[in-house]
Amino acid sequence: MSAEAADTGAILPQRGGLSGRLSDLFWKRPGLLVFLMLTPPVLWLGIVYLGSLFTLLIQSFYSLDEFSGLVIPEFTFKTYAELLRPSNFDIIMRTVVMAALVTLASAIIAFPIAYMAARYARGKWKALFYLGVMLPLWSSYLVKVYAWKLILAKEGILTWLFEVLHITPILDAILAIPVIGGNSLSVSYIGTFLVFVYVWMPYMILPTQAALERVPINLTDASSDLGGNPWQTFRHVIFPLALPGIIAGSIFTFSLTLGDYIIPQIVGSSRLFIGQAVYTQQGTAGNIPLAAAFTVVPIVIMGFYLWMAKRQGAFDAL
Repeated sequence: MSAEAADTGAILPQRGGLSGRLSDLFWKRPGLLVFLMLTPPVLWLGIVYLGSLFTLLIQSFYSLDEFSGLVIPEFTFKTYAELLRPSNFDIIMRTVVMAALVTLASAIIAFPIAYMAARYARGKWKALFYLGVMLPLWSSYLVKVYAWKLILAKEGILTWLFEVLHITPILDAILAIPVIGGNSLSVSYIGTFLVFVYVWMPYMILPTQAALERVPINLTDASSDLGGNPWQTFRHVIFPLALPGIIAGSIFTFSLTLGDYIIPQIVGSSRLFIGQAVYTQQGTAGNIPLAAAFTVVPIVIMGFYLWMAKRQGAFDAL
């Protein structure tokens, strides 16, 4: 058999039917297949997500006629100037401070849990670790929040536990702290803080654990051999290498706290957070431009935060 005949015989004959012709077409033109596969998600991202964000950004430059209550579609910075009013600026600062505190507390609590899982959990114990971390995520978000509402209530199990341990004066002293206290934990910033930490904790544990698993054990052994005590090993070896994972987890805890409005609505005081302000301005007040301007604030904050996180290599631990 000649070489030409061998080459001709090596090529499969064209298949019949629509599916066969399409298969041959995609085999000959793989770029067309990639184009068809990427077009739906790109259109969804471009039209639904980016389009809505662009529309939101445009509306934030509109203003509201205080006399008629109608939106004036004219370019102005008047709405953004309203964010600097004491009442609105307090909402922004309150939300940012809460998000920062929740992120810090989540990192402190999550690190030893993640370290134990990365260093000592093996086999079924590691499976139990993942199950324990992921299990709260499988339950309803609202069910968890309302459950914490009952736990933190004045007649809840936490108050009962303080009474059983005869340390109720400590709880009363905590609730008596100005600004963050209240009649009970369920109507205080402390309660809001506790629920935020509980709900977003898994998002901090998993990236931190993934980063700690990448820390070579021989580095910690070398630090010990060179005379480093446990604190020095943690400070100069473990923590710097685990920092990208912590920052990756903080992206979730910080951003989710920044935009959440359900938890402060159910657990906490009457003072608003950004999410509640957006809901109130767009729904009750009908001030869509101000609601859009409030929405732009966390977008800008998270944009800067993600830029800083990228510089620290946080996306490598996601």
